[in-house]
Amino acid sequence: MKKLVALLSLFFILSCGNKTPQNFINQGEAFGTTYAIQTYSLEKLELEKGIDSVIYVVNKSVSIYLPKSDISKINRGDASIVVDKTFIDNFNISAEVHKNTNGYFDPTIGVLRNAYGFGDAKPLIEMDRLILDSLLQYVGFNKVKLTSENKIEKQYPEIYFDFNAVAKGYGIDQIGNYLESKGISNYLIELGGEILAKGKNLDKNKPWVVGIENVDSQLEDRSYSSIVMLQDEAMAASGNYRKFRIDSLTGKKYVHTLNPITGSAEKSDVTSATVIASTCAVADAYATAFMALGLEKSKEVLKTLNGIEAYLTYNDQNNKEQVFVTEGFKTHLLD
Repeated sequence: MKKLVALLSLFFILSCGNKTPQNFINQGEAFGTTYAIQTYSLEKLELEKGIDSVIYVVNKSVSIYLPKSDISKINRGDASIVVDKTFIDNFNISAEVHKNTNGYFDPTIGVLRNAYGFGDAKPLIEMDRLILDSLLQYVGFNKVKLTSENKIEKQYPEIYFDFNAVAKGYGIDQIGNYLESKGISNYLIELGGEILAKGKNLDKNKPWVVGIENVDSQLEDRSYSSIVMLQDEAMAASGNYRKFRIDSLTGKKYVHTLNPITGSAEKSDVTSATVIASTCAVADAYATAFMALGLEKSKEVLKTLNGIEAYLTYNDQNNKEQVFVTEGFKTHLLD
């Protein structure tokens, strides 16, 4: 009898070991947009509650759209808030990218975003140099500090944090960590056009394949300029081709990528930036920075970075669209 039990147990182990992981898709909403997550596992796992929990934690800490979030309280001047790991991580990632881009990435740009109508407040009726200069005194990552007690000190109470250019990517990374905690090592997360790819597409036994959207792509009929292979990497993009505001009185066009040095909301020559990095938060931040830096400054910054690859579209002196691609990014492109 014992021998029979042992044989049955061995049969069970071998049978389980021969199972093929199946592809499952989870879809939902997060951070004001939608997500689609492909995972491979031996059986369908209930992931929705865990994903929702990750999203809740990120929003509670760094969403400027939730009045009771930590960042909203800090923006209103509450200096008593002890920030959590999510806030600290976003702060530290921002500090690194701010330093590496010579200040062109700056999460204290919130007062400018609000003034131009891209934040959570109504835009100012008029924007001139005098108003810009008055607002710029409240912009600068050197004017804020994370204390040893995990509190935020601001040089001016009006300084307004906005982690939107890193928080969505950070949230994607945290969803990835959650999937891995469930034993999932092959997955693709797409959230609001940003990507985190781990392992392989097991159906094809190849890296995951994603696309770079054309700058003139329409929401109803999206088209792609290049196809990219990703494995254990993240990809994020930023562009001004959809995110802009036309002033109803002056007719002036304001783009959502702001220059934290000058306060300008006018386009640089870079029309879109797609970045590959080890994490989505870092890719997200650099994609935003390259939009503000412009082509030549972006090239100089890229020379100093390890593990950051970029695909930049830009307008040349004849206003014709061109593409600059780093050598490392080229190795990811499918012909």
